[in-house]
Amino acid sequence: MTESAGERRERVSARLTPPAGRVLVFDVNETLLDIESLTPMFDDIFGDPASMREWFAQLVLYSMTLTLSGSYLDFFSLGRAVLHMLADVRGVTISDYERERLSLAMSTMPAHPDVEEGLQSLRENGFRLVTLTNSPTGTGGPSPIDTAGLGDYFERQFSVDPCRAFKPEPTVYQQVFRDLAVQPADCIMVAAHCWDTLGAQATGMRGALITRPGNAALRAAHIPQPDIVAPDLRDLARQLAAT
Repeated sequence: MTESAGERRERVSARLTPPAGRVLVFDVNETLLDIESLTPMFDDIFGDPASMREWFAQLVLYSMTLTLSGSYLDFFSLGRAVLHMLADVRGVTISDYERERLSLAMSTMPAHPDVEEGLQSLRENGFRLVTLTNSPTGTGGPSPIDTAGLGDYFERQFSVDPCRAFKPEPTVYQQVFRDLAVQPADCIMVAAHCWDTLGAQATGMRGALITRPGNAALRAAHIPQPDIVAPDLRDLARQLAAT
C-alpha cells in the first residue's frame, strides 16, 4: 500500500519530535563536574578545606541575590568577588594570582567518575542531551564541559549569560525549550541541587535530582519533589531506561 503525503509528514514529524521527557537538561557544576577538585586551593588559602563549601554556598546565594535585585555579573567574576569577600571576613589577603587561580580551577574541573558512562548509556537509549549552566560558555575558548572531555555528548551547551540572570530565574529555563523548539514537558532538568530542579519544575519541566554527597531533596509539605532521585548518572540512566 502506497504511503500518502500526509502519512509521510506524520511519520517524519513523529521521528523528529521527542517523546515527553526525552530531552535531558544537565546542570554542570557539581552535577557533572566535581567541585571538590577546588578544595585543595581553598585549603592553601584559608588553611581550612571546609571553606570551599562555604564559598560555594555564598556564590549560589549571591547569584540569586543579583538576579532578584536586577543586577548581573558573570559566574566566574562573581566567584572571584565572593572569594575576596570570604577572605575579608576571615582576615586573609587575596592576591591577583589567587583570583586568577580560582578562575582557572573553575573552568577546568574534572567530571565525576560516573558521568561519562551515564551519558553514553543515556545517549544510546535515545535521549537528547544538553547542558544549562550558571557558568559562562561564550568566552572564546573551550567550555568547562569541553575541557572535561564531555562536549561531544551534548547537542547544545546553554549558559545563563544571554539571559543576564541566574538559575532558578524562569527565563533561564525557558530559553532551552524555546531554542530547541520543544515543550517544557519534553524536558527533564538533571541537577545535584534541589533549588535547580524546583526552578525547572516551576516552568513545567520535570526534575531529576542527583544526590551527590552533601545534597538531598527538600522534603516539606507543599514543596514539589523531584520526579526522579538517583545517586549518580549511571543509576539515572538505569531508571530512565526502565521507564
